Amino acid sequence: MAQNKNALIRYKTIDKCLQNRYKEWTLDDLIEACSEALYEYEGRDINVSKRSVQLDIQMMRSDKLGYNAPIVVYNKKYYKYDDDNYSIMNIPLNENDMSILSETVEMLKQFKDFSLFSELGGIIKRLEDKVYSEKTNQPCIIHFDKNENLKGLQHLDIIYQAILKEVCLNVKYQSFTAKKPTHIVFYPYILKEFNNRWFMVGKRKNNRVILNFALDRIMEIDYNFVDEYIKEPFDGEKYYKDTIGVTVMNKKQLYECHLKVNKINAPYVLTKPIHQSQKLVEELEDGSVIISVYVHINYEFERIILGFGDSMEVIKPWTLKSRMKWRLKKAYLNYEKEKED
Repeated sequence: MAQNKNALIRYKTIDKCLQNRYKEWTLDDLIEACSEALYEYEGRDINVSKRSVQLDIQMMRSDKLGYNAPIVVYNKKYYKYDDDNYSIMNIPLNENDMSILSETVEMLKQFKDFSLFSELGGIIKRLEDKVYSEKTNQPCIIHFDKNENLKGLQHLDIIYQAILKEVCLNVKYQSFTAKKPTHIVFYPYILKEFNNRWFMVGKRKNNRVILNFALDRIMEIDYNFVDEYIKEPFDGEKYYKDTIGVTVMNKKQLYECHLKVNKINAPYVLTKPIHQSQKLVEELEDGSVIISVYVHINYEFERIILGFGDSMEVIKPWTLKSRMKWRLKKAYLNYEKEKED
């Protein structure tokens, strides 16, 4: 048990003792009570020294932990609280505590679909109750980008547990383009999130290719204890190093791409790189910049470029440049059709 946790147990024990007004508490009594409390938690004898309890009382009296406990000594040997109603458990939260708790609660709630965090459920709820009972209608300071209606999140935990325990999965899956669902045996290796959408990454039975399946396209999923889980070395960080999103292409699709960003959007791209490989190639006189990224040319990368509209231009490679011209021309023609209609 960590020393700081031992100290917290001693603080709570001393606090409980001093709330009992029907007993006179000597230093030896407090030492004995702390020893018994630690034995109950730890299951073994822990030597609590006189010096430790004296330092605990000193710490509780100070404002280092926010306690400022009114511990006094009377008759030169007995300890008590000068305020009969005091307890370190009744200390009100200050404004900074409330802000931190509020945002922590919101952050923890993002992980509610993992059983790993299921034991936090009650704690989170109690924190929410505490926070909302003590604070006014203060709006959330940190806002997380989340979609409560996103499908497939109920599958997160079964996949997580399968990866953790190295168990195969039976999956009924239907992609957007498939006319009917497919039943597969899958060896999951990692869970990956991109653009607020979750994917499981691994291999199908009797298939050596790494695949990803969107959780929102999984119709049914369950553990498969019949087939043997085929474990292979897989490093997600290395596998996705040159990829934006989840679609990993072959080496022939890996390019050094140069992109020109106009003056208005240059600061955003420079302060928030679109990929870890991003480098500044040139700063132009008009305030625009040319950056380079070394990535697979996949659907996700193309969507990022298109998302910048006329503020980003592909300089090279020519294959990507011509594809962007084709897609932008099609988009332009879509708007031209509206005039005709």
